[in-house]
Amino acid sequence: MIVEAGRQRIPLRARDAVDLGALVRRLDLVLLLAAAALVGYGLWAVSGITRFDVAGEPGYFVVRQAIAAALGAVGLVAAIAIPPSLYRLHWRVVYGGALVLMVVVYVFAEAVRGSKRWIDVGPFQFQPSEFGKLLFVLAIAGFLAERHRQLGLLRTVLSAIALGVAPMLLVFLQPDLGTALVYIAALAAVLFVAGVRWLHLALLAVLAVTLVASVVWLLPSAGIEVLKPYQTARLTGFTNPNADPSGLTYNLNQSITAVGAGGIDGRGVGEASQTRFDYLPEHATDFVFASFAEQRGFFGAAVLLLLYLLVVWRGLRVVTVAGDLYGAMVAGGIVFAFIFQVFVNVGMTMGIAPVTGIPLPFVTVGGSSMVANLVAIGVLQAIHARGRPDLFR
Repeated sequence: MIVEAGRQRIPLRARDAVDLGALVRRLDLVLLLAAAALVGYGLWAVSGITRFDVAGEPGYFVVRQAIAAALGAVGLVAAIAIPPSLYRLHWRVVYGGALVLMVVVYVFAEAVRGSKRWIDVGPFQFQPSEFGKLLFVLAIAGFLAERHRQLGLLRTVLSAIALGVAPMLLVFLQPDLGTALVYIAALAAVLFVAGVRWLHLALLAVLAVTLVASVVWLLPSAGIEVLKPYQTARLTGFTNPNADPSGLTYNLNQSITAVGAGGIDGRGVGEASQTRFDYLPEHATDFVFASFAEQRGFFGAAVLLLLYLLVVWRGLRVVTVAGDLYGAMVAGGIVFAFIFQVFVNVGMTMGIAPVTGIPLPFVTVGGSSMVANLVAIGVLQAIHARGRPDLFR
């Protein structure tokens, strides 16, 4: 059996269709256990953070989160069974699927606080952009793998960026600036792992910095507003959190207070006033880390960060054992997007990164994020299981 990759016919290798027993034996058990520990730890965190959010139903959110984790586990198993070579072969279909997900939001989603990000599916909400992150990486990596002999050419890099602009723009216009930034981070990682020339990467970095400066400062000074006022305030507020403590920077100040109040071992669920009495807005979503730090303190937060570090370490190992360039690019994009989300979410709760609304993987209350992250772990496992045999001896 063969697949097409540009003008080159590439045979599907035996390791792309290994039997079930061999597939299970070649899984990265450390990565699997680390992801399972994160899910369990996250559910424990959510149970405390949301205990007083719904009167008479202390387990309301944690039950919904557990259901999402169960669905994500099914998705993880399915992702392991699918050979990554199929994504590479059908990257155009994957890319089209990502675009459809982004467009569907504008058709079916209702505006919530000025944003159209979620589609109601019965009692649950579906956020397409969370799944779009993974599809985006799979598609861009497929495009570059198809042109692996032309990666040194600037036009190939620019073509990949042009391909990525459409889904990024659709997410940005929802508006969802934070998720759009995750897409950009994933694209940068895929280009880096692909082996794009350093000069081209440097030019892209300069372009990115110039674009950010233009959007946040230069264009507004000329009377051209690209971002909404609250988005600009979020991006720049962390540089001066005391600028408007009762207004635009209120959330940030309450978050910093919550993190500091946790101390070494936390205040516990009942005594965590910032979270319990809702002084900290969005304490189960955007600022979930601040709430957890208030309740469980430095030790609890440190355990969470160490679990993240374990997942990142094993994810980076998948990049090194991948059987081909495509697998390495996909693994690199997934892992860097994961790192980016953790760093920005944790950083913004402590005032060292802009507030962008990026969820904290496996902890932020939200079924779409939970399922999408577990499926991404499944893709990493699929790449690992079909990696280079000489590295498993």
